[in-house]
Amino acid sequence: MIKMVELFCGAGLIGEGFHQAGFDAIYAADLDKDAITSYNQNLSNKVGVVSNVGIVRTDLKCDVILAGPPCQGFSTLGKRDKKDERNKLSLLLLDWAKSTCAKVIVIENVPQFLNSEYHKTLVKEFKKMGYEYTSWVLNASEFNTPQNRKRSFTIFSLIGLPEQPITSTKKITVKEAFKGLNLVADADGMHSVPQPTALALERIKAVPRDGSKIDLMEKFPHLCPKSWFKMGHQAVDVWGRMHWNKPSNTIRCSFQRPSKGRYLHPTENRCITLREGARLQGIPDHWNFHGSKTSIARQIGNGVPIPLAKAVGESIVKLFN
Repeated sequence: MIKMVELFCGAGLIGEGFHQAGFDAIYAADLDKDAITSYNQNLSNKVGVVSNVGIVRTDLKCDVILAGPPCQGFSTLGKRDKKDERNKLSLLLLDWAKSTCAKVIVIENVPQFLNSEYHKTLVKEFKKMGYEYTSWVLNASEFNTPQNRKRSFTIFSLIGLPEQPITSTKKITVKEAFKGLNLVADADGMHSVPQPTALALERIKAVPRDGSKIDLMEKFPHLCPKSWFKMGHQAVDVWGRMHWNKPSNTIRCSFQRPSKGRYLHPTENRCITLREGARLQGIPDHWNFHGSKTSIARQIGNGVPIPLAKAVGESIVKLFN
């Protein structure tokens, strides 16, 4: 058994991918209580605990540390604040590596993380400890996931470096991902959406197939706030419909808010449902999530697509074979 410790584990999407690749988690920590409950409901090991990752365990030994520290301080979608306290959390991996004697450390984050001072510090300090490293930027749509989502993976290793995962030959579309789901959303449950305001519904109905706020500005200016025209053609994907015959855009925590991205259903006058968002992350329909709908959307949007995680895990597991 290849023992794994998960840090910033969320609801377990990346952990499930690694589990499918041959790893067994002995401990998984996150501060989000709802996410930990979801983790233990869906992953067979049920080792998730609500814990501050800053409290380094001294009683755990493992082969691999898998960590997805917060990315808000690095993401282009955020403020990219160099003083954001969350940025420092990635450095905790040094203490965890020493404590657990892990042979391999895998850090997942946004691609911009690779250009940060924190990444440079990790490379410098892990080299002192004898670790080699390699970094990849992978798009989930190239690994059996119906979503364009670029993530970075940095692997520090004492037992050699893995080869980058081989991309799949075919991309999965939104239409294929939503197959079997009713076009009409349910009133409650995972296949549901928030009730829009009257103005929001009017905007949604006016967005044509494959369209976005640009179409609203050109054809329905009375439905648009003045700020849109001041911004011009910035943030063109907001109030946009997904394309049936392409992978979706990146699913964020706010994917049930059309003002945050191209999150309208391709043909229906609504945002995508929680279940549809989960499908785009490669989450099986039998998974159950704990918490409010806002919390569930956050758990889904914060995760690494399971098929992408599995592909990375399959490359790393070869180091132990």
